[in-house]
Amino acid sequence: MKCVQTFGTNGKKMKITNINLYHVVMPLTEPWVTAYGHQSNIESLFVNLKSDGLSGWGECSPAPMPFYNSEYTAGAFCLARDGFGPQILGQHISSANDLSNLLLSFKGNEFAKSAFDAAWWDLHATSRKTPLWELIGGKHPEIEVGADIPVQSNVTELVDLAGKAIENGYRRVKFKFNRQCSYEMMAAVREAFPELVMHIDCNSGFTLDDIDLFRKLDNLNFSMIEQPLAYDDLIYHSKLQKELITPICLDESITSFDRAMKAIQINACRWINIKTSRVGGLTNALEIHRLCKEHSIPIWVGGMLESAVGQGTSIALATKGGIGYPCDIFPSQRFFSEDFSEPEIIHTARGKITAPSQPGVGFTPKMHRLEAHAIQTASL
Repeated sequence: MKCVQTFGTNGKKMKITNINLYHVVMPLTEPWVTAYGHQSNIESLFVNLKSDGLSGWGECSPAPMPFYNSEYTAGAFCLARDGFGPQILGQHISSANDLSNLLLSFKGNEFAKSAFDAAWWDLHATSRKTPLWELIGGKHPEIEVGADIPVQSNVTELVDLAGKAIENGYRRVKFKFNRQCSYEMMAAVREAFPELVMHIDCNSGFTLDDIDLFRKLDNLNFSMIEQPLAYDDLIYHSKLQKELITPICLDESITSFDRAMKAIQINACRWINIKTSRVGGLTNALEIHRLCKEHSIPIWVGGMLESAVGQGTSIALATKGGIGYPCDIFPSQRFFSEDFSEPEIIHTARGKITAPSQPGVGFTPKMHRLEAHAIQTASL
């Protein structure tokens, strides 16, 4: 049975008096190519909650169409405007669990829920005049991050990009992997960098019919193989894990505390990646973090190429103990010529990012950027 903790309780009920929503298109500096598609832009839903003169911001970035999972940004905006917003407007909320309960009747839609959850946490931490990472029990503001390399068309470029990542101080490199990639390409990277901590991310692009490929990849000393099979699968991942020495890490399949528990119970993975947006928000992410610690399942933190506002909750989560692998949290200049939020995320040391010291999540949108790049907006 799930043991529910009460997160973010301060005894003060905050009445949500205004909600502002922005569906924004954020151009990337280079295409992002994965097993589920090709993106030149990131679409984000920004959620702003107001209470007692204070303001909180959240952001989620599902794919523009339901390619990563069943959600997409335009749908998240409509649900936020027509469903979630009216449900919480005017309500008095004293904890993150209060907010979760108000949205409980809505099935799924974890990305959309996460944006409201993040906005509430920002509002709550701001009211407490405390940085979010400290409020949730972070151990140290500095976190370690890794490099991600999208799918490449040739092995020379792949090896060159891995070398540049190492030169830039990253201690681990993740390679997006799809059916246009090959065992030989990854073997060439391993030959070039025999000691590199590395893994591949399959983004649900394969099936159990590809078992022979995974048996070959099993020889390349990866730290893990991330989400090789279907985005909603646990059973077949359990079968595949039994055939491999390399640990499987589940990403898309972990959408809730209960899904994480089931994955652990059937040995569907040996690692879990926690994305706050994928699991419905920081509130659920904290529960999954606790669950994995109790069951000795190592975890690390990921993101969806959001602006600094969206990555802020991931940074806060990554400051907690028990993070066993460099996280997927990126400096702003990695993907954007100019971040849509401020301050921009930067490396404070080689391969390191430091959580903000100001109250709340520590990042706010650049309103002129949101207004200039918004497809649609709404105010409740």
